[in-house]
Order: sequence, then C-alpha cells, then structure tokens
Amino acid sequence: MTVRKFLMCLLMAMTMLIVGCGGTDQPKNERAEKGEIVISVGKYMVGEGFDPTAGWGSWGPDPFHSALMMHDEKNQLVKDLATDVQRSADGLKYTFTIRSDAKFSDGQPLTAEDVAFTYETAKKAAGTVDLTVMEEVRVLSPTQVEFTLSKPWSVFLETAAALGIVPKHAYKEGYATAPMGSGPWKVVSFQKEQQLIMEPNEYYYGKKPKLKKVTVLNLGDDAILAAAQSGQVDLVFTPTEYAGASVPHMKLVLMDTIDSFCVNMPQEAEHDENGMLVGNNVTSDPAIRTALNIGIDRKTIIENALAGFGKPSMNLAEALPWANNALQEKDNRVDEAVKILEDAGWKDTDGDGIREKNGMKAEFVINGRSNDLQRYNTAVALAQDAKKLGINIIAKSTPWSEARKIARNIPTVWAIGDYTPQAIYNYYHSSQVGVNVVNNPAIYRNPAVDVHIDRALAATSDEEAMREFKAAQWDGTVGAKSDVPYLWIVTVQVPYFVNERLDLGQLRVGERGQGMGVLANLDDWQWK
Repeated sequence: MTVRKFLMCLLMAMTMLIVGCGGTDQPKNERAEKGEIVISVGKYMVGEGFDPTAGWGSWGPDPFHSALMMHDEKNQLVKDLATDVQRSADGLKYTFTIRSDAKFSDGQPLTAEDVAFTYETAKKAAGTVDLTVMEEVRVLSPTQVEFTLSKPWSVFLETAAALGIVPKHAYKEGYATAPMGSGPWKVVSFQKEQQLIMEPNEYYYGKKPKLKKVTVLNLGDDAILAAAQSGQVDLVFTPTEYAGASVPHMKLVLMDTIDSFCVNMPQEAEHDENGMLVGNNVTSDPAIRTALNIGIDRKTIIENALAGFGKPSMNLAEALPWANNALQEKDNRVDEAVKILEDAGWKDTDGDGIREKNGMKAEFVINGRSNDLQRYNTAVALAQDAKKLGINIIAKSTPWSEARKIARNIPTVWAIGDYTPQAIYNYYHSSQVGVNVVNNPAIYRNPAVDVHIDRALAATSDEEAMREFKAAQWDGTVGAKSDVPYLWIVTVQVPYFVNERLDLGQLRVGERGQGMGVLANLDDWQWK
C-alpha cells in the first residue's frame, strides 16, 4: 500500500469514527434559510476565468453566457438565443434569427452585433472552438446574423452550441475575470484559484434559478472530507477514493457522463517534420491493440481504478445519438487474446512473463495525468490487468503539459466527451495527424474511414450525417472496430457528497468537466 493510499484510508477511518460519535439530526442551516449554498466542484470552476472566446465552456457547462444553440436535458440540440435557423441547400450559409428579449447582466440588449463580434473574436483566438470553416459572419439586422462557410460543415450547429456570446460593448482585457453574459447566472466576485461567488442574472430571459447565491470554493483533495464533515460545503466533488466514507447529513450522488477514458495506440514510429519521434513500434502492431481490446477486463479495471464508478466502454460518447454502440462486445476473452498474440509471433521465450517479437518486448509506457488521479489510476489498473496477456505496461504520472506533447509517441490516458460528432473528425481523420498535440494522437490513417467522415461533414441532412458518422466508427471490415486506434475503457461516473436537504432535481448525463459537469442543471437546485 502506498503512503498516499494509507493516508486516505486513515482519513476515511477517522471520518467514520467521528460520524459514529455524532447525532443524526440535521443541524440548523442558515444558508438554506437564505437560499444560498457553498460548493466545491473541482479547480476549473475557479481557474483562469470565464471567456468563451478563449475556450471557457468547451469542457463543461457555462452558467454565465448564452449561446445560439444548446443541449437540453436529453442532450438533444435545441435553440437557445436563436428563434429560427435557416441552412442553405448547399450547406454553405446559416442564417440565425435571435430573440429580442435577451440582455446581458448589465441590462444592455444582446444583438446580432454581439454575435458577430463573438465569433470573429473567437476565430482570431484560434482556441478550442473550431471556426476554421467560418469564412464570414454578417449582421443582417439587430436580430439576424448570417454565417458563410468555406465548405459544407454539417456540425456547425453543434459549434453554435459551444460558443457563449460576449458583449461587444463591454469586452476588454480582463473580461475573463469579470464576465458579463446573458446566461442565468452572473459573477459577483472572483478570486482566481480560490473562490467564486455567483448570483442569478435578473435580466435572464429564461427560467429563473431557485437559489439566490452560490459560493464555489477551490478545495484540495486532502481538504474535501474535512469540509464535508464540518458542514462547510453543501455539495462537493469527491475523488473516488473518498466516496466510500460516511459523512453526516450528506449523501453520495452519482452523475452519469458522456466522458470516456481511453488510451491512444500510436501507429508505426517515425520522425515528424520537426524531428520529433512519433508513433510506437509496439502499439502499432494490430495484434497488440486487438488483444488488449478483447482481453482486458474493464469491470476489474474500473473497480481498481475508480472504485467501480464507471461503465465499461468500447467507444466514445455512448449516450449521444451519433455514437455507434454496435462496437460494444464482450471483453476479458483471455484465451482468444493470447492466441492472437501467439499467431502474430508474440511469445514469451525467456520466461519473464513478457512476450517478445523479433527481439522487441511487448512493453510500453502509458502516461496518466499527474493532476487527474482518476486517469493515472486507470493507467495503473490497466497495466496490472494486461500482465495476464504477457504485455508489460509501465504507468507513469506525468504533467499534462508534457504528456500532450509526447502523446503521439507515448500512449496517454485521455478523457473524451464532446457533444459534437466533430470529435470523430478530430480523433480519426488522417488530415488531423500533426495538426496539433491533441487531434488524432493515435496517428490513425484509414482512407475508408476518411471517406465516411468527409461525407458526414458535407451532408446537408442530419440523417445522412448521422449515418456516415456511425459508418466511420465501424466500416465493417477495415474501420475503427478492427483497427483499435484507441483502447476505450470506461464511461465515467462522477461522485459528489451532497447535503441531504439539497434537491438537485434531475441530473443530466453531462460532461465530466473535472467535477463541474454537475452544474448543468444548477437552475433547478433548491433546498427542501
């Protein structure tokens, strides 16, 4: 047992001892009487700030800004600021009519000028919102804006759901720390990496939040249980190691997500145009990838890495309509996996438990993210389970800034959970190899898959796009099913300790967001 695990167990034992000595009556809660709560939902909610044009809102809910489109409680794409959307027959023009009653939190009206400004600013920033196909955005009237694309892009409405609108009149340097959006909540006070205070936006056009004030704290892992035990917080995102603890007057709540953990399996090793080594001579062997895909026991890995908080997965975004769930099949087929390896020439000739082929060991490193214990634990549990196949995986805890740079050479644990099927393009299309350190880290190239993705993106009907995106995930004989460019392991569930008197309503199947995904339905939260 590691020192870290020992300290965690000790802390949990002390917590349960305190619980056993305490009473069972819920103490008076002044926050409840005022309609206020204090929560901790991971570091990103109190991170760098809240500028959508710089990427805020891409990996979790944005309570402060409205977008042209949005996802409803069933993750269906619906209109938000937009009241009408028209797409030209050739798929090159999108015309949005926006609502006339939308206002920013300073009371100023939101107009088509703000929409155009936001999109132009985001394109110049070249951040996480991909606007490379946006050729022009033109204001037709105060309530109508037209986008011209350089080519048909069937996922453009998904892009319109990912970018919150900022005010042209108030956007300036430092906006991220004092945003002024048109969403249901407004920022009252923000101390970077420490605390955020938010209150309802009185000018919001939609359903009004039930709570009057939300204070968000940044708590380290070692402070979470103590904060819950003392009543300092009413909801707290908890590492899975702590989720088994008993905390007075709090219950454990699980949020299902669209996020899946996977490991990229880089193809043949080569040097890129900058001389950097990319690819991996072990994971590039189809026998290694296939054997791992069918031979590992995902349930065991999830138990060991995530205390069971997750569902076995062989694909991305299984809760979304464009996922091809026909990719699911039975795993832990050890005998079949071993035969695949043996037939491909991977044999343990020296009796050390690790297979070799042509003098090369079936051995490689997997990087887990050092500031995301769940991902690192997944790498460790996968390594343990793969031993039965004669494959030696070396799990390392690596800073994300470093792991991303070398991911095309060293397999890495990724958390992927995009609403948009553009994720298939980003991770599977050969044109994305080398675009940046995130896109297609498996260096995956398959002409048949490229054709399906190209057809999907060029489609002028949603039905055609969905059909082609699903075909791209599994082309039958040569598609992603048999290639296994990514070893999908688990669709994550996120645990929270929640005050037993706090009603969260119906939680969505949302983005993990490093813990802040639970805020997707914050407007519905209320004290019982």
